Amino acid sequence: MSIKITMPDGGVKEFEKDSPELLPILRHTAAHVLAYAVIKEFSGTELAIGPSTDDGFYYDIAFPKPISPEVFPNLEARMREIIEAKLPIAREDLSIAAAKKLFAGRKYKLELIKDLREQGEKSVSVYRMGEFVDLCRGPHLPTTGYLDARAVKLLSLAGAYWRGNSKNDMLTRIYGTAFSTKAGLEAHLKMLEEAAKRDHRKLGKEMDLFHFEPEFAPGGVFWHPNGWSMFRSLVDYMRARQNAEGYIEINTPSVCSRKMWETSGHWDKFSQHMYYSKVLEDDTEFAVKPVNCPGGMLYFKQGIKSYRDLPLKVAEFGKVDRFEASGALFGLMRVREFTQDDAHIFCTPEQLEAESVKVVKLIMDIYKDFGFGKVRIKLSTRPEKRLGSDEIWDISERALGDALKNNGYEYTIFPGEGALYGPKLEFVLTDSLGRDWQCGTLQLDMNLPERFGISYVDAKGEKQRPVMLHRALFGSLERFMGILIEHTAGRLPLWLSPVQAVVASISEEAETYAREVSTRLQSMGIRAELDVRSDKIGYKVREHSLKKVPYIAVVGKKEAEAGLVSVRSLGGETEESMKLDEFVEKLQEEIK
Repeated sequence: MSIKITMPDGGVKEFEKDSPELLPILRHTAAHVLAYAVIKEFSGTELAIGPSTDDGFYYDIAFPKPISPEVFPNLEARMREIIEAKLPIAREDLSIAAAKKLFAGRKYKLELIKDLREQGEKSVSVYRMGEFVDLCRGPHLPTTGYLDARAVKLLSLAGAYWRGNSKNDMLTRIYGTAFSTKAGLEAHLKMLEEAAKRDHRKLGKEMDLFHFEPEFAPGGVFWHPNGWSMFRSLVDYMRARQNAEGYIEINTPSVCSRKMWETSGHWDKFSQHMYYSKVLEDDTEFAVKPVNCPGGMLYFKQGIKSYRDLPLKVAEFGKVDRFEASGALFGLMRVREFTQDDAHIFCTPEQLEAESVKVVKLIMDIYKDFGFGKVRIKLSTRPEKRLGSDEIWDISERALGDALKNNGYEYTIFPGEGALYGPKLEFVLTDSLGRDWQCGTLQLDMNLPERFGISYVDAKGEKQRPVMLHRALFGSLERFMGILIEHTAGRLPLWLSPVQAVVASISEEAETYAREVSTRLQSMGIRAELDVRSDKIGYKVREHSLKKVPYIAVVGKKEAEAGLVSVRSLGGETEESMKLDEFVEKLQEEIK
């Protein structure tokens, strides 16, 4: 069965009912049905915005008084009535004046209309659904009857500032999801149930990895010893991979003057995400770095570079700070301060394709090491706010696309999603629950080398402008850690586990031997902890299993007399008795 949808440009596009491409339209329609249901159920409410998301939809609403999830059954009943009524959904274009009249007294809609007018729009579009009308760009399903009421569900409530600004009104955000079939919804709800068990914030607490202080450092991570051990292991891994690929590593200042950010273009194009300061004893303005690239530029600028020096691969594990709206912060997945495994590759135009392909291969290989077998590549093209001429963007976008095509990589184009200074490849990995996460990036930049005036000397002795590739493999280390914790449900590979083994004694008689075992493991480079508390061994095993310790070596009088350890692996129901040397060798081999 296919559905014909009228698109915002007036054209008609046909979709299969169960196609992934239809889902965003279906969910956007469900958001409007929710809004209509809210208006019917609660008088005095005011609607803000209600878009579709990657896995559902939401609507931000100003209610006259607080609500709770207890209202969901009534709202879902209202939504079923609207869906079963098969109400036609019609688009209508209005002049700015007519739209202001239609939405008179509805401040959130009027603010959106004002913004559209200031952007040069002469008209706006609205969608009508029975008595309900909403400001919307669309598209939507032809009627509410194309939704399956059994496949639409409301999920949760959250607070959300209007337009993500903490100075604005706090609204109530209702989250929901919708699918083309009931089976699709049931599979999604099962996935959400499993995801809740794997939530990295929950596991982070159980494994004693990190915590947050929203009052004192919103969006900042407080790393505990276990979490910092994991973080450093990731850095060590990446450093080894980069060294093998011929990268050098630098470190650049976190606070730089306004002049540098004006030169890079960030002051003009990215200022809403930056932190500023002005020292009282100095009239100079400063900003905390939101990106690492200008530092790499200034490193390249030191001394004369020859074509023989290229490609020059300069890496930096740089901590960056970007302002994110309070409502957008989410554990390790969205923070205000994070560490990027950045690198900047300076090369000649002739080297561009080969270097791009090397980065793509490296990223794909790294993700396999962490158990991510399915990775998609997106080519994001020029955004509305950007640096450089259209000619440079044409060359850059074509170069990245050709590098992928010529080497057999499939990709999808995402218009308008490129970086400030150039197009980029985004690497989207799929975790064990089937969820997609955008992590690594490769960006081609012909603008910053021009703005910073960097050059190399070619074979003829003439100065030439290098091409620069921005490259991040994990992307944000914090975010990658969050993804990895949920992907593995906290059961990390042994080499990455903060505590690789716990030696737990059964009784006081075995305490001396337990200490010997722990010392031996530590002396062999294994991260081992000792537990000689007087608690029962069953309690100790449960506690360390909850902390996701891969191996627990249980020792009692019998093990002490025979030089053995009874080994229980995470998730295992039985213990395996083995010689201490055998256990040490087993761990070393698995780590290797």
